[in-house]
Amino acid sequence: MCPRSIPALFCAVLCVMPLPAGAWGAQGHRIVNGAAIRELPESVPAFVRSSAAHDEIALLGPEADRIKGAGAPLDDDDDPGHYLDAMDDDTVAGVVKLNALPKDRAAYDRALRAASTDEFGQGYLPYSIADGWERVVRDFAYWRVDVVGATKAATSDERAFFAFDRSVREAVTLRDIGYWGHFVADASQPLHVSVHFNGWNGQKYGNPNNFSESRTVHTRFETALVRAVASEDLVAARVPALVVSRDPILTQVGAYLAVSQSRVPDVYRVEAAGGIDAHSPAATALVLERLAAGAAEMRDLIVDAWQMSDDVKIGYPGIAVRDVESGAVMPTRANVGLGD
Repeated sequence: MCPRSIPALFCAVLCVMPLPAGAWGAQGHRIVNGAAIRELPESVPAFVRSSAAHDEIALLGPEADRIKGAGAPLDDDDDPGHYLDAMDDDTVAGVVKLNALPKDRAAYDRALRAASTDEFGQGYLPYSIADGWERVVRDFAYWRVDVVGATKAATSDERAFFAFDRSVREAVTLRDIGYWGHFVADASQPLHVSVHFNGWNGQKYGNPNNFSESRTVHTRFETALVRAVASEDLVAARVPALVVSRDPILTQVGAYLAVSQSRVPDVYRVEAAGGIDAHSPAATALVLERLAAGAAEMRDLIVDAWQMSDDVKIGYPGIAVRDVESGAVMPTRANVGLGD
């Protein structure tokens, strides 16, 4: 992907060059997804922690970038889901605070329109993360019910159905986690959550520190530096201890984005010192720390999704997962939403 600030003609030239796409490039996205799966605790189902799952989820890390170029309407609709133009005061367009994100994309867009912009102009990355997390919660919830149904449903036909549904649900879950992980990783790249996404743009925002105005900073940090210094082993070794929050998902996402946004000046400082191109210790430490932060957030949110999945209802009008697991309710095709 060409950064948003690159002129159209130059972008067209870049598109025929062998450059990777999107935040972190393909290598960085594979690293984040792979390290996250490696660091999952045993409380998460084994089908997500297996070596095969690791390989699939890591491979899917770049997927949301690989589908770019599909054309209209997909590109125009999806591209803003990869970034957020947060300002230095931790707001979007001065009206949306990262620590008080609106409840959904519609409310977010309404707030931005009051400031004469919209979600497509400012990016809607927080909602890419939150929406994807909610899908994973539902995946785990259906899987839990399938596990019970495969052994305890009333008839052999129903038990066979739930066994098959479980195998399909596992495939869907791995795909959902792998694709969603891309956006979690995007948010750990400081230049993907800032108005200073590719050069400081001092004309618009002021530049008292004389940070670089170069339109190459973005790619040099997220792709060339990662290629030179990063590996999954190095990143996994830096993933901090598990922290599972019970805060609402958008509260968690807002806090995560705020930390990433706070590291934007650090990127420009190492660039000013020549560290990005020289692969200096400071630049290496920064990029590894940011990749590890993405892996940690993805790992923590997967665990959170698993824990939350016993507290939801599935099907229509809805059966509680915990009631199925306790034996109070027996799953059937009808009560899991497949009875019509």
